Amino acid sequence: MRHLLLLLLVFISHSLFSQNDSLVPSKAQDTVKFSAKKNKKDKKKDSLGITIRDYKIVSHSRDTTYLDTTLSIQKEYRYNYLRRDDFELMPFANVGQPYNHLGLILERNTLYPSLGSKARHFNYMEVEDISYYNVATPMTDLFFKTTFEQGQLLDAMLTFNTSRRFNISIAYKGFRSLGKYSWSQVKSGNFRSTVNYVTENGRYRLRAHWTSQEMEAEENGGISKKELQFESNDPDFRDRSRIDVFFTDAQNFLIGKRYFLEHQYRLLKSETDSVRSKSNYLGFGHVFTYETKNYQFQQDTENEYFGDALVSPIDDAASLKTMYNEINAEFSNRTLGVLKASVNLYSYNYFFNSTITTGEGFIPNKLRGEEVALGAKYKKQIGGFMLQGGIAYNISGKLTGNIMDASASFQINEKNKISASIHSSSRLPDFNFLLYQSDYENYNWYNIESFDKERLSSLQFSLESQVWGNISAKYTTTDNYTYFTSLANDEQAGDNLENAFIKPVQEANSINYLKVKYSKEFKFGDWALSNTLMYQNVTQDNEVLNLPAFVTRNTLYFSKDVFKKAMFLQTGITFKYFSSYNMDAYNPLLAEFYTQNREKLGGFPLLDFFINAKVRTARIYLKAEHFNSSFTGNSFYASPNYPYRDFVIRFGLVWNFFS
Repeated sequence: MRHLLLLLLVFISHSLFSQNDSLVPSKAQDTVKFSAKKNKKDKKKDSLGITIRDYKIVSHSRDTTYLDTTLSIQKEYRYNYLRRDDFELMPFANVGQPYNHLGLILERNTLYPSLGSKARHFNYMEVEDISYYNVATPMTDLFFKTTFEQGQLLDAMLTFNTSRRFNISIAYKGFRSLGKYSWSQVKSGNFRSTVNYVTENGRYRLRAHWTSQEMEAEENGGISKKELQFESNDPDFRDRSRIDVFFTDAQNFLIGKRYFLEHQYRLLKSETDSVRSKSNYLGFGHVFTYETKNYQFQQDTENEYFGDALVSPIDDAASLKTMYNEINAEFSNRTLGVLKASVNLYSYNYFFNSTITTGEGFIPNKLRGEEVALGAKYKKQIGGFMLQGGIAYNISGKLTGNIMDASASFQINEKNKISASIHSSSRLPDFNFLLYQSDYENYNWYNIESFDKERLSSLQFSLESQVWGNISAKYTTTDNYTYFTSLANDEQAGDNLENAFIKPVQEANSINYLKVKYSKEFKFGDWALSNTLMYQNVTQDNEVLNLPAFVTRNTLYFSKDVFKKAMFLQTGITFKYFSSYNMDAYNPLLAEFYTQNREKLGGFPLLDFFINAKVRTARIYLKAEHFNSSFTGNSFYASPNYPYRDFVIRFGLVWNFFS
C-alpha cells in the first residue's frame, strides 16, 4: 500500500505540472507527433520534431522497441492480467490464480535452481521481465481492467528523464479480486523502479532496478461436490459462492525483493561509434543481483486433504536468499563481431526454521553454498545472416551445471525470415524438489543426494513470413525429468486424498517432446481472420508429461475508422479449443501442479466477444468472456476440481500520456 500511495503522489504531481496533450495522430503509420517548447540552445527553432520513435523501450537483452499506441488483434491477446499472450495457458476462475499449461518451454536460462512454487510465479517479475526506457519527454502508461467482485486491476508506469542520457521509471501493478467461488480472494502488488544512464561520450553505461513484489491468495482446494453442484447445472448453484469447497481457512503468500545493477566502461572506443551503431570498442562490466524470496502456506486447522499434521495450526515457510556477481569483458569489432567473456560468483541460502527427523531419516533445514561459473557469448551480423551463441559452465560448487545455446537466422527479404537454434543444458531441479519441510507429515523430504541433474537438448526451426505465416517446430529431449505426483491408490484417490500423498519424482527414462506452432492472418477488406494452431506429441514410457495434442485459437474480427476517423473500432469473436488430456492437478500447499492420470479434461470450446476502440492514445476494451458457458454444459475445468470462469463482461483501457 505504501508503494501505491507514493506512486499516486508522483502521478498527481506529474499531471499538475505537465503540458497539455499535444498528440496529433499520423494516419499513415498511426504514430504521434509532438509540439514542444522552444529549444533554448537554438532559438531559431520553434519546436522539436519528436515522434513516437523517440520513446524507446529496452529489454533486459537490450532489444529496443518503440512505444506502440496502435490497436491490433495482438494487443487484444495481450490485454490480460499477465499483459502477454496467454495462448499456451489455461487460467483458473479468478484473476491472479494459477494458470495450467497447454504448452511448455522446458529450456531454462539460468544455471541454478529457483525457489519453486511455480504456480504462484506467473505474475512475479524476474530480472528478464524488467524493461528500461529512453524517452524524449515524460511518458505515462496506464492499464486498467475490472476483476471478479470487489476489486480492480491497475498497472501504472511513469518514465521521465533529466537529460537524454538519464532515464528513470517508477511503476506499480496492484489488484484485488474476491472471486466467484468461496474463499478464492487474490491480491498482489508489484512495485518496480528503473534507472538507465549513458554518459555523454558513451563510454560508461549503467542500468539498475529495484522491485518489491507481494502475492497473497486464499486457497479452497477446489470444489468438493462437482457432480452434484457444478456439472449438474443445478440452478440453486448458479451463484458459485454456494458451491462447497474443501476448506475455507488456508492461504499462501509469495514475497520478493530484488536489487539489480549492471554497468560497463569502455576503454577503447571508435570516434565514429554511436549509440545505434556498435562498431569497435573494448569494455569491462559488472553485474550484481541480490534477491530474497519467501513462500508461506498457512492453515488454521489441519485437514485430511493434506494428510496427518505434526502440529496445528499449519505455518510452512520456505526462504531463498541469493547474490550474483559477474565480471565481464566485451570486445566489439565490425569484422569479428561481438565477443563477451565472464566469470560469476553465485551465493545461495535456501532454508527453513528447524530440522526434522521422520521415519525416513533426518531432514536438514538448509541448502547453502557458493558457485563459480565461466561464460562466453558471441554475436555477429554477416549480411542477412545473424549468428549468436552462448555457453556457461559451472566450475565450482555443489549445484554443478552447464548451458549451451546457438542460433542462426537469415533475412531472405523484407517479408521472409528463417532461423534455427539449438539448446543443451544440465541443471538440478528447483529447490523445493530437493528439500522441503512442512507441518504436514507427508510433505517432508530431502533429495539432494538421490536426485540427478535434469539434462535437456532441443532443436528448433522457424519461418516468419508475411506471405505464408509464421511456423515453428521444436523437438526436445529430456532426461531425469522431475515432477510432482500423487502416490495415492485408487481408493484413496476416490476419497479425495490425492494431495495427502504428493511426492517429487524423477523419471528414469527419456522423454521426447515435439511442438509445432503456426499462425497466419487472412484479411478481406475491413474483415480479418487471425489463426493460431499448435500440435504437440510427447513420446514417453510413462505418462509423466501430459499436454493436449491440439490447441487452436481463431478470431474473426472487423476493423474500421468511425465518427469521421475520430475513433478506430475493432470488434469480433475469438474461438479457443484444446483437445482433452490428463490435465495437471493443482496443489495449494506447494503452489505447484502435479501429474495425474485418472481424469481427462478439456475438449470444450471457449468463445469470447469483444469490442475495442482507439481514441487518440487511449485503447478501450470491452469483452464478454466465455459467453457460451450457459449452453455448452458445465464441463469446463482449468484443473481437476477447479472450474474455469463462467460468462462475465469485463472492460478496461490502456492509456498513454505525454508531456
